[in-house]
Amino acid sequence: MRVFITGSGGGLGRAMAVECAKRGYDLFLTDIHTSCLEAIKCGIMRRYDVDIVIHACDLTNADDLERMMRDIDAQGLSFDMMLGIAGVDYEGGFLEREIGKIRTILRLNIEATLSVTHAVLRRRTPGQRFHLVFVSSLASMYPIPLKATYAASKRFLLDFSIALGQELRNEDVRVLSLCPGGLATTQKAMNGIAAQGMWGQATTNRLETVAHRTISRVLRGRRTYYPGVVNRVFSILGQMLPRTLIAKLLYNRWHTAQKKWLAT
Repeated sequence: MRVFITGSGGGLGRAMAVECAKRGYDLFLTDIHTSCLEAIKCGIMRRYDVDIVIHACDLTNADDLERMMRDIDAQGLSFDMMLGIAGVDYEGGFLEREIGKIRTILRLNIEATLSVTHAVLRRRTPGQRFHLVFVSSLASMYPIPLKATYAASKRFLLDFSIALGQELRNEDVRVLSLCPGGLATTQKAMNGIAAQGMWGQATTNRLETVAHRTISRVLRGRRTYYPGVVNRVFSILGQMLPRTLIAKLLYNRWHTAQKKWLAT
């Protein structure tokens, strides 16, 4: 099995790559930073006997993406699984953020994710079941003031993954949407978790655990995965409570947390 992983240089992407290598899967790793990819490749190959191809790519750049796909075709590669990890968020209110950063959220989380997914699906191994994972978020369940663009982009991915999974089921494609709460992927993310206090800790899950269970679930044909009991409860509440009430409650939470978060 060969797995295509975007956002491989980040904490979750790295954890997914290691988990796949443990299972003996060959890897195609892409990220915007070449140095990260080289470090991950060296680290994995010292521990596991798998084939790894790396290719630095800015997924929001159509020419860059096309060059990567031409390189894949030149090597005769095909894929059995794709993990769409790449994504971005910029903390703060809508009017406090530069419009360029807001556009970047949409371009990477939605436009680039769909573009690379479309390209990889056309390069899946003939005659084999294909597994596809989108990284959505627990935030996809709520309208979140002060994170409005990010939450909406992740809601798009959740709904898209469910719809695409049904659309391609007869073509033997299985699609799962991963909806985690907090993940300690960067120092910035850890600052955010700390700023949320008890709730931040309660909704945070270990990267290695999330990676292992995500791969196991998509292989079993599951369609969504909310890591952790607390996050599963919150996902249910997000479907039961009025969305205007949720927005009010979350504004109070994020207004306080982000003051601490952005000050660190």
